[in-house]
Amino acid sequence: MSTRSFASDNNAGVHKEVLEALQKVNDGHVIAYGDDPYTEAAREKFRSFLGKDIEIFFVFNGTGANVLGLSASTSPYNSIIAAETAHINSDECGAPEKFSGCKLLTVPTPDGKLTVELITKFMHGFGFEHHSQPKVISITQSTEMGTVYSVSEIKALADYAHSLNLILHMDGARLANAALSLNLSFKDMTADCGVDVLSFGGTKNGLMFGEAIIFFKLSLATNFKYIRKQGMQLASKMRYISAQFDAYLSDDLWKKSAAHANAMAQILSREVLKIPQIKITQKVQSNGVFAIVPQNIIPELQKEYFFYMWNDETSEVRWMCSYDTTEEDIMTFVKKIKELLK
Repeated sequence: MSTRSFASDNNAGVHKEVLEALQKVNDGHVIAYGDDPYTEAAREKFRSFLGKDIEIFFVFNGTGANVLGLSASTSPYNSIIAAETAHINSDECGAPEKFSGCKLLTVPTPDGKLTVELITKFMHGFGFEHHSQPKVISITQSTEMGTVYSVSEIKALADYAHSLNLILHMDGARLANAALSLNLSFKDMTADCGVDVLSFGGTKNGLMFGEAIIFFKLSLATNFKYIRKQGMQLASKMRYISAQFDAYLSDDLWKKSAAHANAMAQILSREVLKIPQIKITQKVQSNGVFAIVPQNIIPELQKEYFFYMWNDETSEVRWMCSYDTTEEDIMTFVKKIKELLK
């Protein structure tokens, strides 16, 4: 099997600069559970990117970030609206519903993106005790389909949510890829658009582990330290999460890593578009390529370059590029496809 596959950006190793940051903080004793200078430095770094008036909490993983961010924003009688393809619906084993107690209402979308028009059908029953009460609209940036919300699209959803006293949550597992795609800052796409709660990811872009939950709506963070502890996401040796984010947000590491992954996806899409038997199904706006591939070559291709099926019925696959994907990886992959199609 190839050293680097196209299955997931989670499959990539840890960036060497992140490993170096971990080694630097692995010295001596500091106060546990986040009361250490490394964690405070990372929080300050986030404030420099996202604004001073925010609350930042570090957790172990993306599911934990989403589940706890949603739990802080809801009561068990509420409902959460998300795209059918959203990670909180399709890849978190029911954790958001189990731990928040909320009903998850999903919307089929052609490109992974919600719109006001798509979600208005859920906006009823307010004050009616027999009906779960809509409370959160959850979007993903970049989406699970590799597409990217524009600023105007996010603002429209935020304005609509706030007009109904709802919360806008953003799953930012690939937020860096979206920022590079739009040539915007993190703040441009979040605080300035009206996002209330953000799951800020780094694992898919070179970190070993860890996510950050950012509250722009400060009232939601009032009791969050208890929610995080009860949710089993409070790290005792938190410096090893925060040090990674400090490095990630320093010297444009996040930008260089995401820009490279996005660029590799563009090269991959350009090369496979030259193959008549392959059809790209989504706009390539971040680091993912979705394509319909002849079914008969997929098993053999996966033996050498593992990747995931996206839709078995239509023979649609997902190919993800990472910060360490190389042009050589892509060219040998495309060469193998061509060989199998002969």
